[in-house]
Amino acid sequence: MTGRRPVAFREFVLKVVGRCDLDCDYCYMFNAADQRWRRQPAIIRPRVIEQIATAIGDHVRAHELDRILVLLHGGEPLLAGASRLTEIAATIRDQVPGGTDVQVSMQTNGIRLDDATLTQLGRAGIRVAVSLDGDETSHDRHRRHRDGAGSHATVSAALRVLTGQRHRNLFAGLLAVVDLANDPAEVYRALARFDPPAIDFLLPLGNWSAPPPGRTPDDASPYGEWLAAAFDAWHDSPAGRPEVRLFRELITLLMGGHSRSEQIGLSPPAMIVFNTDGSIEQVDSLRSAYEGAVDTGLSVFTHDLDDALAHPAVTFRQQGFDALGAECRQCPLVMVCGGGHYVHRYRDGSGFANPSVYCRDLAYLIRHVRTRVQQDVTALRGTAR
Repeated sequence: MTGRRPVAFREFVLKVVGRCDLDCDYCYMFNAADQRWRRQPAIIRPRVIEQIATAIGDHVRAHELDRILVLLHGGEPLLAGASRLTEIAATIRDQVPGGTDVQVSMQTNGIRLDDATLTQLGRAGIRVAVSLDGDETSHDRHRRHRDGAGSHATVSAALRVLTGQRHRNLFAGLLAVVDLANDPAEVYRALARFDPPAIDFLLPLGNWSAPPPGRTPDDASPYGEWLAAAFDAWHDSPAGRPEVRLFRELITLLMGGHSRSEQIGLSPPAMIVFNTDGSIEQVDSLRSAYEGAVDTGLSVFTHDLDDALAHPAVTFRQQGFDALGAECRQCPLVMVCGGGHYVHRYRDGSGFANPSVYCRDLAYLIRHVRTRVQQDVTALRGTAR
């Protein structure tokens, strides 16, 4: 990366469990191109945790970081048990120098959340984000148990405990995968009923060689229209509405700011993943592209995180605009879109030097949000006169 300094990692994803108690049909870990999870340890071992903690601590010291985020992930992290998760958080905090704010959170399907578990997590300062795709019909279409039974009732019950007065401070937000079969406004309202501090809408993982459901090579923009309708439901809802990260990022970028997400924008990614065996990997959703797409060939037992920063794939992704293909670099929306999520750009034979498979959808959404923001600005100017 000639003339550029690498951007230090600030978000560390730990695959603490390599298995799950649900069988979601869109899962990139277990139902995608890369099936090597079968050969990985099911649960991370203490010596691996200790080595990861050392690597994170060394990285924080070397780059004088004032704040980091540690995300406990899986599979389903609660399969390791709440006690193991609190031990992991404590081990990492012990290795990070004082003065650095270490925020620890967990992404869970919610199946194993209960009062006792949340009490333990709360004592360790571990915040909890839950995957929920909407109302019962929307959620249970994909997020099912291995016997085919839906999980919505169990997750909703867990969320009622999490959002109660005792544990509300642990609630980090909701994550929902977009499905064109679901009504966007109804999905937004179903999520908003739990009053989450944040909502993440994720596009289904897909690429040019394995397109996402409903994404055909024509001029249609079904996902853009879906997200635009969700945006309107969010935008037009009363004050005090939850933050929707994608929408916040779009508005920030349209106003000339910088993104904090890998979904859009040109800010260099600052996230790295540790698998259950201590291998250092790129963003794990790359598993949806092809087997081995996440590989760096590095391990916490043989390399430090500056080696990962110097890895060609990480270096390439941190180049931002310069890493985009010619079509994206010439697009008038590039400073907002940023080429879309790196994972969605893959095509057999040409790698990732392509527009996002959601290119038309992102353009539709950006223009829609821009129009709404311009209307808001005009209205504010009118009231200020």
